[in-house]
Amino acid sequence: MLGIVWSATSSKLPGSYNMTDHGHTTAAGAGQGSGGVTHVAHDTPTGRSITALTGPRDGKPDKKFTLTARKAQLTLPGGAKIDGWTYNGTVPGPLLRVTQNELVEVELVNQDVEAGVSLHWHGVDVPNAEDGVPGLTQDAVPPGGRHVYRFRSPDVGSYWYHSHQVSSEQVRAGLYGAFIVDPPQGPEPGVTDIPVVLHTFKGQVQTINGVDRLERTTIAPGTKVRLRLINTDSLSRTFALTGTPFRVVGIDGTPVNGPGEITGKLLELGGGARNDVEFTMPATPVRLAATNFPDKGVLFTPDGSGDLEAVVTGDKLDTNSYGTPAPTPFGRDTKPSQTVEWVMDNHFGFFDGGFHMVFTVNGKLFPDVPATVVREGDIVKVRFVNRSFLDHPMHLHGHHVLVLSRNDKPASGSPQWLDTVLVRPGETAEVMFRADNPGLWMDHCHNLDHAAIGMVMHLSYEGWTTPFQAGTDTPNQPE
Repeated sequence: MLGIVWSATSSKLPGSYNMTDHGHTTAAGAGQGSGGVTHVAHDTPTGRSITALTGPRDGKPDKKFTLTARKAQLTLPGGAKIDGWTYNGTVPGPLLRVTQNELVEVELVNQDVEAGVSLHWHGVDVPNAEDGVPGLTQDAVPPGGRHVYRFRSPDVGSYWYHSHQVSSEQVRAGLYGAFIVDPPQGPEPGVTDIPVVLHTFKGQVQTINGVDRLERTTIAPGTKVRLRLINTDSLSRTFALTGTPFRVVGIDGTPVNGPGEITGKLLELGGGARNDVEFTMPATPVRLAATNFPDKGVLFTPDGSGDLEAVVTGDKLDTNSYGTPAPTPFGRDTKPSQTVEWVMDNHFGFFDGGFHMVFTVNGKLFPDVPATVVREGDIVKVRFVNRSFLDHPMHLHGHHVLVLSRNDKPASGSPQWLDTVLVRPGETAEVMFRADNPGLWMDHCHNLDHAAIGMVMHLSYEGWTTPFQAGTDTPNQPE
């Protein structure tokens, strides 16, 4: 009994800590399930503050938005009632649509969310100080407070935004929305462009664009349709598109080279991931559904009538071989500046005083996983090994990574530049990236429940530090 009490007590995180100290601890029994972790105090390292790594501070923004976080009692179209948190009173929050390289300004106002809130731009490679991680790049915005984000969106594509404060709770409760970046010439004319934002609330209430039942949409035959599939859930979700051939033209915001026509394949998206899908509307109905709720989704029809059952069985699309190869700035033959291996396991153990099924990285939990330290310009190779029994969608902020291989099978299709790498149970994945966005970056499992119990790492550029503190004695609880 005394051993259990000691393990629980010694696993408690400090009330206040600096993220620059990530991994600077002495471990005692870390990753052994019954042991604890002895945390050692360190002085905050010296260096340049990441608060200097902002977007443009001057100049009139090309697009300006205000998002107000507030509590709301929601009644969904299917009748489900949700006690949630919203941006501007809706779930999803407002669609933010901008043009590549425009100066974007977003003011976040917290009306009444007691824990504080933030805005993280998932998949958008913003400057570090605009990344929206409380305790690392800013303080959480308290009730009655506000924070302004300014940045230029460098890449065309489909992205999303969400709070990164207690995110396992706040995202599930409704603090999320779609963020679309159009090319300079604007959206493609003649295309019906539809963001499809999948989200599951507590109680397994699954919605698409905030609708918890089958939604009907009328589209004229011959119309080119682009569906921007966005999985805001922590768990992987699989989509079925029935009634038409289609192409996957974008993955995680980046275009697919030479996308071939697909019929009958399912599309699996890890937590936080996106697929852009295009098809030409036929003269008959088309059905989109998530395979775990096939009775819901969207029915596209030429005239508002008709029906079509979703076919939710079949093989999943292998994105490792989809599309055609294209030149990349580095690849499997490139000698990296460093190689990092993350081995992911699960076991019962203590984290921050509580007993959980924990998911470890190299046998350790946050904050005892050493940060990956890089210099600007480094080429970094990362090998993920998933020895646990659940998916881990690994999300590195501020960067896209090139997939080299899965299960040692080289990627043979279109180059895949991902911000969220799904690593399935028993799978290995190798990726590579260039360290080209200085600062201190969160690197974590986007199953946010896993992140909440310690599956968090960091990418640290040499010479940078943060003035912000995290922990229960501070306003900041990043996950």
